[in-house]
Formats: sequence, C-alpha cells, structure tokens
Amino acid sequence: MQEILYLEIPTPHIDIVSNWLQDKWTPQVGQKVITPQGIRLQLISNSVSTRLIMSETELSIFLWSVQRTTYLKMFRWGKKPFPSEGNIRHQLTKDIQQVFLPQYPKIYDFDLSATSIFENLENNYPQTVHFFRKMPQGETDLQRVYWWEKRWYEGVRSPQKPKQVIFFQEFSKETVINYDIIYVGGALGAVHAAMMAQLGYQVLIVERLAFGRMNREWNISRSEFQTLIDLGLFTPEEFESIIIREYVDGFNKFFDGNNPPHLKAEVLHNNTALNIAIDTTKFLNLCGEKLLKLGGKILDKTEFIRADIDPDGVTIQLVNLDNRTSQKVRGKLLIDAMGTASPIAWQMNGKQTFDSVCPTVGAIIEGLSPKVWNSEYGDVLNSHGDISRGRQLIWELFPGKGDELTIYLFHYHEVHSENPGSLLEMYEDFFNILPEYRRCDLEKLVWKKPTFGYIPGHFSMGKRDRQVAFERLLSIGDAASLQSPLIFTGFGSLVRNLGRLTRSLDLALKNNRLTAKDLNEIRAYQSNVAVTWLFSKGMMVPTGKPLPPQRINAILNTFFGLLADSPTEVVDAFLKDKTTWIMFNQLALKAAIKNPILLYWIWEMAGTQYLLRWLKSYLDFTLDAFKNLWSRNKHQ
Repeated sequence: MQEILYLEIPTPHIDIVSNWLQDKWTPQVGQKVITPQGIRLQLISNSVSTRLIMSETELSIFLWSVQRTTYLKMFRWGKKPFPSEGNIRHQLTKDIQQVFLPQYPKIYDFDLSATSIFENLENNYPQTVHFFRKMPQGETDLQRVYWWEKRWYEGVRSPQKPKQVIFFQEFSKETVINYDIIYVGGALGAVHAAMMAQLGYQVLIVERLAFGRMNREWNISRSEFQTLIDLGLFTPEEFESIIIREYVDGFNKFFDGNNPPHLKAEVLHNNTALNIAIDTTKFLNLCGEKLLKLGGKILDKTEFIRADIDPDGVTIQLVNLDNRTSQKVRGKLLIDAMGTASPIAWQMNGKQTFDSVCPTVGAIIEGLSPKVWNSEYGDVLNSHGDISRGRQLIWELFPGKGDELTIYLFHYHEVHSENPGSLLEMYEDFFNILPEYRRCDLEKLVWKKPTFGYIPGHFSMGKRDRQVAFERLLSIGDAASLQSPLIFTGFGSLVRNLGRLTRSLDLALKNNRLTAKDLNEIRAYQSNVAVTWLFSKGMMVPTGKPLPPQRINAILNTFFGLLADSPTEVVDAFLKDKTTWIMFNQLALKAAIKNPILLYWIWEMAGTQYLLRWLKSYLDFTLDAFKNLWSRNKHQ
C-alpha cells in the first residue's frame, strides 16, 4: 500500500463531497466501486461476455472529517502502478479545486436595536450563539466580538481610504491643557499610563469597556514581570498577589501524523515561558489605583470619536456609551493603545498598517476532567490536525484560578482584503472541535468568559519602515503592531520594552520634542524579533493558494524538533524573543540540514518579494550583532 495523494477539501460538509465523488466524478481510467468512506478504482478486462476484475492493483480513495473540514487520501493497493496513475491524481486534484472553492466568511450588517445579537447570528453560527448564551455576560460579549470583527473588516477591506479621525489645525479655540498625556485604550495603555503617572505626569485613560475588563487573558514569566518590579511599578508582594497559577511544565507539540519520519518531533518542554497566569482584572485595577492616587483619571465606557491636533496640543472628542453624551478633553500628547480596532493606526499607515494577524478566540471554562488535563501543566502551542479551510489551527491551554482553564484557538493569517480573518467563524470552529482537542462534553462545562481578539504583526524591514506617530500622537502595543512573531502577544513585548519606552517619552515631553519625527523614534523595535517574522510567515496559508495539508505542521516540527533537542537556555531565549545572531544562525543551519527543502517551502509560501524584504531585516540583525560585539570589545 502506498499513499499517492493527500488533499484538504475546504468544506465541513463531507456528505456533499462524498456524493460528488461517488456519483458525479468520472475518472479517466478504471471503474468506480462505492465504499462507505469513498470509492475504489479497479481495472476491468472483458472476455467473451465475462468481466474479470484484475486484482494486480487498484486505487482506494477515502474521505474523513476533522476540524470542520474534509480530507481525502488516495492509496495504491498492489505492487505495480495503476495505469495513468499520475493523470488520475492530477485530474482528481484539479476537479476538486474547481468544484470546492474556498468560501471566505462575510460580515453581516444588523440592526441590534431591533433584534438581539443572538437572533441575528443563530442561523450562521448556531454553536457560537448556544454557548455564548451560557456565559454570564454572553450577549454583551458576543456584541463585542461582532463589533471587533466589523471594525477589523472595515480596515482590511478599505486600507487605501481609511476613516479619518485625526485632523490637523493651525490653531485651536480650546486653549486649556487638561492633561499631559491622554491614553485611548485601557489595557496595555493602563500599564504605560501608570508608569508615566509615576514619573509625575497628569494622565487620562479613555476606555470603551468597563475599566479592568479584558477580551483576552495574559500570561508571562517571572523574569519578564521582574521588569515591572525593577521599574518600581509593582512590588514583589503585589506581583505574588496577582498570580493565579504557575504551572510546572509547558508543552509544545504539533500534529505529525502525516509528516515524513525525519520531520516528526518530540514534545518540546518549557516551564519558563508564559508559565505565570495573572489575574488581568486585578492587575489592571492595580494599575488604575496607582494612576488615580497619582492624580490621574479614568473615563471608561467612553468611545473615542476624533482628535484635532494643533501646534499647542490635542483636543479629543469622546462619547459616553451609557448616556450618549459628548465631551472634549485636551492634552499635550495622545497615546493610541486601541489595538487592531484603532482607526488611528489605519489612518496612519493605510495598507501597510498590519501585514499579519492572529484571529484568536477562546474561553475561560471550568469542569474539564482532571483525567483530561492536569492543571499543573500548560499547553503552550498544540495542533491536532493539518491545514483546515486555509488555516493551520493552533491551540493554547493555560491553567487559571482553581479549576479554571483558559483555552485559545488561533491561526497565523496573512492580511488580505478578500479574506480578512473571522472571529465568528473561528468561534464556530472552537465550539465544534474543542472535544477533538481535549475530550469533553461541552454541555457539562461551565462557561465563565469568552477571550478573543485580533493580534497583529508587521513584517519589519528596519527601525523606521512603519509610522508609529503623528505630531503629538504616538501608538503603542498592538496599535503599533509591536508584538512577538512567535508567541503573538503585545503584552510581553510592551513589558520587555517598557523601561526604554517610558524613558524616551519622558525626555520627549520634558524637552517638548513632540513632532512626528521625534515620536517616531520611540518604538519597541528589536532586530532579533524583526528577523523572526519569516518564521510566522511560514505558518500562514496564502489566500487562494492551496498547500499540501501537512506542510505547516512539517515546518513547525522542523524547528520545534530542533528546539526539543536544544539546551534549556536556547529554548527560553527563542520563546522570549531573546535570540542572538549566533543562536539564530545555528538553528537555521540545523533546520536546513534536517529539512533541505524548507527554504523552498517558505519561498513558495512567502514569494520572492517577501524573501527579499526579509533579507533586509536579516542584514539589520547582522549589523546590530557586529555593532554590539564591537561595542563590548571596545569597553573591555
């Protein structure tokens, strides 16, 4: 028996595929014999009124379904090739790709004042509606998912004509400066705002949600959080008070059932990355309390409308979402911390705003049996299948408070106007395939809270290839697309760079250096992080370009298999974006030896343009490495 074809058919409707294969598809050679899971192709020989089935060889084609998609394999039974075997393989592939085209989710416009979000979505996303109904604030949270997806789609589909929310004035009638810094966005913005308040600045936070409520949860390591302690923002005791779980080991394992033997990988263990689950509500409230004690102010349930920038300050128009009243506030500097929902980011960079995104969904649950998962352990990265409907789905599972577990499902995605990436579609997948990932009865779980978001990425070519500032306006966090290409979170990136960012901003404010040119110098750029975006590019299925289903798992297993055989300090550095030039090149060389076709795979997925773009990042990384080496030698 020899496998000669493996395809993913981008539809969850395996019965439709089966009917087409058994009833409508006509092979060039052979006679179809219907089987429960597909067909067999046999050779027929005619003699004097007798039909004899030649048993030397035949083809077996069968279907199965997992991850809400359909897969097909063709095997040869027999030692000799089936006649026109290659042509049949090519014909079947071509016919399937013509009949079963990729279907990209649409965004629907609803009048939520007339009907509920549940009623509007139930037909298209029945499982999503069913389980959001079980959550304490499910209707409000599902409205938030819909709002976020709609806002994201608007930006991705019209990047050349983004909505204008920043206006420039020669002067302003509003002359009184109320605040030194105004932050729009109270998640990552709250951390940065608390630091600046500690330095003596009058700070305002504007937050669309109730302050302290997050769409996502945060994990970090002790060594990374130590930055906040060293900066004086948190005490060791406060840090201990917000830890809700510290797991003893974390697992990284990608599905390798269809990988060749040399690309199967052992579980990568690591207990020093993302192994601390923090109470995000308590953490943000502590930041808020520190800010308020220092004279700052928080306006929550308040939406940013527009900002007017003049030579002396920024005037911001806001709307209270409870009573729809408007108000204006004025400051010396505006900080955009609104993440991927930021209209400012789209106006600032247009189609270059975000190159990649991780549509991420999940939930905090209780009730998963200890026989299924031990809460002392975390699942950092895990896939349980191959490419599904143009995405390589990846799971994360982090233990939380008591019996709580936070589970995420996400995929790395190329930003594309025809295929922006849907949270609602991901949630429908999440609720359907969670039992495939971890054996459970979803009806017996306690659904505490959804977790979701669009986590962005930028394929950097250098320190200044993307705007993060206008006059008197600076973007931070996800709005600036400052994230880790590997662990895809802006929280860790902000914490690692918080000291440098706050010191630079402090100097800019003290010296009134608030021009776009000055503020664009304040960014959390790391050349060693920038060079790894090619790794995340190798985890994306290009829109409209089908890949062998096992391709991305094979790439992941190439690298993570090497890491599984590497010293702990190498693994820790790789997962925390601390990779050195020597370490990066050693891993790249080992990967090329282990899997010589790897570079071709990445070129096939990324294209020549992106490879050339990456070479610029690699050159910057190399130059920085030699500059640092020269600087160390000079001072010795």
